Amino acid sequence: MPTDADSAPRDRQQLQRELLRRARAGTTRRTTAEPAVSAGTTAEATGTDRDGHVPQAGRVPLSRAQRRMWLMERLGGAGDSYHVPFATRVRGPFDVAAFATALTSLVARHAILRTRYAEHEGEPCQEVLPTPRTVPVHVVDTDEEHAATLLRRETTRPFDLAAGDAVRALVLRHGPQDHTVLLTFHHIAMDGASLDIVAAELAVLYAAAADGTHPHQLTAAPQYADHARREHEDLPGFAAELKHWGDLLADAAPPRLPRPVAVEPPAAVRPAAVRSVPLGPAVPEALRALGAQRQATLFAVSLTAAFAALHRLTGDDDLVIGVAGTHRSGTAMRGLVGLCVNTLPVRVDVSGAPSFTRLLRRVNDALLEAQRHRHIPFDLVLERLGAGARGADGTALVRVTSDVLGEPTVLRLPGTSAEYVDVPSDGAKFSLSYGLGLGDPDRPEALVQYDANMLDDTVAEAAVRDFAALLQAVAADPELVLGELPPADPDHGAGTPDGTAEAHDEGHGGDGGDDGGGDGGDPEAGSRAGSAPQGDPHPAAQALRAHPVVADAVVVQLEQGPPVAYAVLHDSAGPSGHELLALLRRTLAPEALPAAVTLLDALPRTADGALAPDRLPGAPAPSAPASPRAGAVTGTFAAVLGVRPSPDDDFFTLGGHSLKAVQLAERLRTDLGLPLTGLDVLQARTPRALTALLDERAARQSAAKTASRPAPRSRAGRPGTVLVTGATGGVGAYVVRELAAQGRPVLALARPESAHLIAAEGVDVIEGDLRDLAGLRDAVAQADAVVHAACTFTRHDVDLAAMEAMVDAWRRGPFVFVSSVDAYGHPDTDRVAEEAPPHEPVSPYGQAKLDCEAMVLRAAGTAGRGGASAVRSPIVWGAHDRLREQLRWGAIGTLYQAADRGLPIELPRPGTAGHAWYGAAWVHAAALARAVTECLDRPVHGVANACSGHVSWRDLAQDLTELLGTRPAVHESGTVPRDLDHRWHYDSARLARALRPRPGEDRRTVLAEMIAPMAGGTA
Repeated sequence: MPTDADSAPRDRQQLQRELLRRARAGTTRRTTAEPAVSAGTTAEATGTDRDGHVPQAGRVPLSRAQRRMWLMERLGGAGDSYHVPFATRVRGPFDVAAFATALTSLVARHAILRTRYAEHEGEPCQEVLPTPRTVPVHVVDTDEEHAATLLRRETTRPFDLAAGDAVRALVLRHGPQDHTVLLTFHHIAMDGASLDIVAAELAVLYAAAADGTHPHQLTAAPQYADHARREHEDLPGFAAELKHWGDLLADAAPPRLPRPVAVEPPAAVRPAAVRSVPLGPAVPEALRALGAQRQATLFAVSLTAAFAALHRLTGDDDLVIGVAGTHRSGTAMRGLVGLCVNTLPVRVDVSGAPSFTRLLRRVNDALLEAQRHRHIPFDLVLERLGAGARGADGTALVRVTSDVLGEPTVLRLPGTSAEYVDVPSDGAKFSLSYGLGLGDPDRPEALVQYDANMLDDTVAEAAVRDFAALLQAVAADPELVLGELPPADPDHGAGTPDGTAEAHDEGHGGDGGDDGGGDGGDPEAGSRAGSAPQGDPHPAAQALRAHPVVADAVVVQLEQGPPVAYAVLHDSAGPSGHELLALLRRTLAPEALPAAVTLLDALPRTADGALAPDRLPGAPAPSAPASPRAGAVTGTFAAVLGVRPSPDDDFFTLGGHSLKAVQLAERLRTDLGLPLTGLDVLQARTPRALTALLDERAARQSAAKTASRPAPRSRAGRPGTVLVTGATGGVGAYVVRELAAQGRPVLALARPESAHLIAAEGVDVIEGDLRDLAGLRDAVAQADAVVHAACTFTRHDVDLAAMEAMVDAWRRGPFVFVSSVDAYGHPDTDRVAEEAPPHEPVSPYGQAKLDCEAMVLRAAGTAGRGGASAVRSPIVWGAHDRLREQLRWGAIGTLYQAADRGLPIELPRPGTAGHAWYGAAWVHAAALARAVTECLDRPVHGVANACSGHVSWRDLAQDLTELLGTRPAVHESGTVPRDLDHRWHYDSARLARALRPRPGEDRRTVLAEMIAPMAGGTA
């Protein structure tokens, strides 16, 4: 019997013959061998591109690099760290329509740009979406003063990877022949080499679109799914090389960077900051010559300087620095768009005070060895290392990187000039990154990018100056011994001659200290320094009191297990206890960490002012946590990790990793109904800390539901405040609830008699209505964003005057207007695309919505204003008295009343007047609220529809009669009652992620919630 090995060559030969036959027949132009598409499969279903390439249909596993990106998104807290902005100032004649056509053609050529990411049986996968008909290019008129803000806001908008959202376009028009073109990609679909390909192909496609020709010079593009599939198939053969990496890094530790002196509140997104120092114009060429003499590249020389600088910053001899590798090799991957980068950890021994050239030899050898194994995905290496991939405090092994930065890519379109536009990112991927900047050949520079939560600005300034001094010195004399290399400007505290960081002791935030200094892990370090604050000397208490918003703090030691901290804030709008605990985890040694930080209004004290520990809220015992959620946390730990933990077992020690953190968070979020992300799990790390976090969030949730009018609060200290009009209405109330759940400060406009209905934690109420134009202007002026959900329904002159007043006062942030699908009028097609033009007849209500939309969209992006979104909603359903009233007496009130009274119901028969379907679109109020709040972060710069679904009149009648318990006769006829003359389906692609139904948001459930309070006589 022939073996698989015997049959494989024959199979390949048969496949090659078949491909040759097709090529001669002109039926295929594939670049790689792929299974034939089955008969009957359409180009739209398989994603055939314009060049005839057909990516394989069905699920494809993610590449390991993609998997890492997907996990970062699922963990939460990545912010825009993995967004890839590509902005170019284009001067000259620019054809927006041709550019949109070119961009659509580009997405059609490269399936990775229209790929959605899902989860199947616990593992992520990717699926190619059909070729898009058009990729929208939003154009906003703005001046240069406000351009940077609009670009920054656009790049921070989150992506919906589950919907195939991987690229979007924005054009800022500064003048007739002056534009800034911004493309924003997600890193899961794009790397640096891909950006060069995209820029080159867009230029060709743009020229063809402008001329009305076909881009013949573009050959068929290789597809990323093929690369991911091949990598997945090769994984079983990586065992030997994974062992190599495991042995190499088995006892490695993350570099010990100086910890921040000042205690800052932790941010959900790590802010990226950059410091740079200019170098002499001759330095790069001298470094290249040094490398050529030593059989090393300029990159290796720069990396050696980074190792030397890191050694001087940390005092460590055994160091690991990450560098960027690539999976690209051979001609088969030429022209491939996708994520092909791979992190390579380079481990070097810097001990023995070597000369720079000797260190260069060590670094070059280590770099070459890493590059020999560059095809092994780094996340597989981390999985093999397990808990050893992190330091004792959870710090990642690769927290420092190094690179040489060349000239940035720009979009060079025919007939125009191009200028690179830098769009900074808020997210830092690593704690510290060294760079040799060669973007301007005449102005080389040394630079560092750093995570401002993990490194002080003063330390970063010293680091970049030290790095620059090293580059300058070795360019002049490469034989200098490492310990003799000149320090940076002493005014900037670069370090002591022996290479240790003297100015930034890791122990405490005091401004004094003796010669001993001390390690931050020593509980006595603060008292030795002689600068401990008055009160509890525990390091955690000291660190908490050093926080600028903490008024007082104390740490209480339990009889068994770790201590518990209690803190009092100056203002209730400060960080949560969980955020403070995450901060302590980054600044204290593990043995000094409390199990939890509990926030109090005041510390209980005796008559003489001493702490009264017996009056503190009881801390849970280690063996049997008192929280009702502790059992759920322990059980979920056991289910996900396969081992039942004790309260203080560390997630990583138990075998946890990013994917398991996501799974654990999703289970607990579903089971407990509390907000939780994978990042929360990675930060809390123990069952006790995670339970404390969930308890805190449960208390906040309960307070938001039961609180009456909150205590007076100063609005001046609440940046990011969102004004919501119509806050007591059916839509506005849900919007307020959603914003409060997200922790956003809210300024809610409500009439005096109903203001108490929305009073809750985090919500300030301002009394007024749409007729009070001066009050509206004042409210808008106080806010950093506006959600306009109020409407009179019948007084359209009032609605228009109110919108005019609000737009006039609008000077910053985004504006979201809750509009209506009535603005479309009566389209002549049964499916209505977003931003389709209105079609007569348009009702007065619909026309008022159109006019209000026009006001806000015209004003967007001018005079400091942010982006604008008009969210058109159909009938809104939800458990709210206003919405219940609309169900009874609104647009479909006659259908409801007939069903409620058991009267005969007459419905239009499908096919009447040539329309196959009659019914209504609807949206759950909670889903609409999510869509509206998403537009605050991701303005659509135009119109978006918000529909949860569409229901036929027959199905709705059946739902209503069953839920109401009546049995009226239902007839279909060839006539269309006026109230039921509705047959349109509305596309809602732009807000699809936010509108995705959650448990309890199906049609039957929400109708039952709305009908239940009406039972017993609603006629």
